[in-house]
Amino acid sequence: IQNVPEEEIAGIRTRRRHELIDFVKERLQQEWPVRGENPQNLVKALNRLNPDVLTIGFARRFATYKRAHLLFKNIERLSRIVNDPDRPVQFIFAGKAHPADEAGQALIAQIMEVSRREEFLGKVVFIENYNIDVAKHLIQGVDVWMNTPTRKMEASGTSGEKALMNGVLNFSVLDGWWAEGYREGAGWALSEEQTYENTAYQDELDAETIYTMLETEVCPDFYEGHKPGNNPVWIGHIRNSFALIAPHYTMRRQLDDYYRQYYYDLSERYHHLTENGGAGLEKLGQWVQRVASSWPDIRAVSFRCRDSTNAPLQMGQECVFEVDVFMAGLQAEEIGVEVVFGHKVNDKVQELSSVKAMEPTAFKDGVATYSARLVLEGSGVYDYAFRAFPKNAGKERGKGSRLLKWL
Repeated sequence: IQNVPEEEIAGIRTRRRHELIDFVKERLQQEWPVRGENPQNLVKALNRLNPDVLTIGFARRFATYKRAHLLFKNIERLSRIVNDPDRPVQFIFAGKAHPADEAGQALIAQIMEVSRREEFLGKVVFIENYNIDVAKHLIQGVDVWMNTPTRKMEASGTSGEKALMNGVLNFSVLDGWWAEGYREGAGWALSEEQTYENTAYQDELDAETIYTMLETEVCPDFYEGHKPGNNPVWIGHIRNSFALIAPHYTMRRQLDDYYRQYYYDLSERYHHLTENGGAGLEKLGQWVQRVASSWPDIRAVSFRCRDSTNAPLQMGQECVFEVDVFMAGLQAEEIGVEVVFGHKVNDKVQELSSVKAMEPTAFKDGVATYSARLVLEGSGVYDYAFRAFPKNAGKERGKGSRLLKWL
């Protein structure tokens, strides 16, 4: 992609945008008369839709957590953005709400109501009857794909992945796939990761961030040098998007992961266990039986860690965790031990924050000592616990073992 001429990339993107706007105009001419819309408004919308203007798409299932209303929190500011004489923007919405989702249907009604206002005619458009054909035109033709879900609610966001493969830049909350996929210079992200309990405050904050980023980053980059979508800055974003993000979201990468992480290891393990007449399999079976018989007696004898009750630990400070485990006849190398940390809110662990593997450092009288050193990187209140699992070169945890014990 780095060797493809700028003019060729810009030409493809411009052609796709022109095709999209032609498609949208055709759909409006079909839909608006059926809805009984004002014919004068239809003419204005058709005249104002511009194939050479920055076009942003938002199309998906209209569930409330997708927050389709976010763009309309400040109507006056949005009007200034879409009607900027030097750097105008047009938004194309599409999608459906579940028949029983009245709140989602209300979001669609709100967008359609805004689209009828004089200042938004042809600037905010909603396409009805969302289907594969509409989706195809949108993910190929828009310049930017916007996604504004409530944080930690987005499972993936595959529409953004599809748009990515068409040279469309993503502008999204850091959630779902974009939390992993985002790269600076290859799209835009609402960097605020904290989720506030006050949803109204959260929406206001995110809406203002979107407006500001449109005004100071997205629009200036698209219109750089008075060459809409055809300048080194914008083409650079597209190149980075293809080079830095797209390879991680292909079927080839997925199959490679399956091969490297699962199929290859399983194949190697199979050959190892079955060679020499299955000697490895017989040995593994004996080990499994021995571990299973000893496992009920595995227990922690003592724990050692600095007491931070009266002297809180500081960020960047190293902390040592140790646990003595009665092995019930097993060797230290046959058991893996981890220290698990959880973030506490209101005296309850809300989520696991990290897991640290512990190493055996001593063995005496059937008791093994495991230790781990951890540098504290995050602030807050945390709790921790230790857990043990069988560990064997031929049968690692996660590949068949169902034994796990919290110490």
